[in-house]
Amino acid sequence: MAADALALHEIDAYYGDSHVLHGVSLRLGEGRLLGLLGRNGAGKTTTMSVTVGLVPPRQGRVAVYGRPVTGRAPEIVAAHGVALVPQGRRVFRSLTVRENLAVAARAPRDGRAVAWTLDTVYDVFPRLRERHRQFAGSLSGGEQQMLAIGRALMANPRVLLMDEPSEGLAPQIVAEVMATIRTLKAQGLSIVLVEQNARLVFEVADDVVILNSGRVAFAGAAAELTAAGVDLSQHLGVF
Repeated sequence: MAADALALHEIDAYYGDSHVLHGVSLRLGEGRLLGLLGRNGAGKTTTMSVTVGLVPPRQGRVAVYGRPVTGRAPEIVAAHGVALVPQGRRVFRSLTVRENLAVAARAPRDGRAVAWTLDTVYDVFPRLRERHRQFAGSLSGGEQQMLAIGRALMANPRVLLMDEPSEGLAPQIVAEVMATIRTLKAQGLSIVLVEQNARLVFEVADDVVILNSGRVAFAGAAAELTAAGVDLSQHLGVF
């Protein structure tokens, strides 16, 4: 059996003296999409930060395709094939669209014949091709989100982490972003999708992890939520 694309085991993480994650575990199967849900402050972004090496855990393990990366520097985790689309886009505003993409370029690590390049990213996001000479700071919010996703893809990741990609976007742009996520999933990319909008997650997720106050309240197949009697309103608020 192939190793999980990503596995976190019993992660404890702190900000100073504040204990944020309490024994958090999750498993992302190869080619699957895992939805990570929870209220604001539940620990979703911290979980992503631990995964990519921005926050070292005090306890627990992180592995990418079976290889331990716990507490390693972000560039080492990236070299193992993990890319993050951060919350709030965080594009390089003083660089052009093309420069934002080029700076993140990495060769694929797994011998794939098809790799993400400037041209393939532009094929997915034609507006980025149209605006390739513009400074990223001049783009709309939706265009910046497309750029943030494209920049992550340029790293040719095996695991893609997406932190609140629909945040602050108009409904039409949200629909475009979700269509892109479906396309990436269909291409076999392993994805963790962090979202405040649970309905968006349920439309695309194979598996779901729900965090509540830094602890796992549910982990399993998305189809099992109802059968498990999970009270979504308790963990996610109004639903």
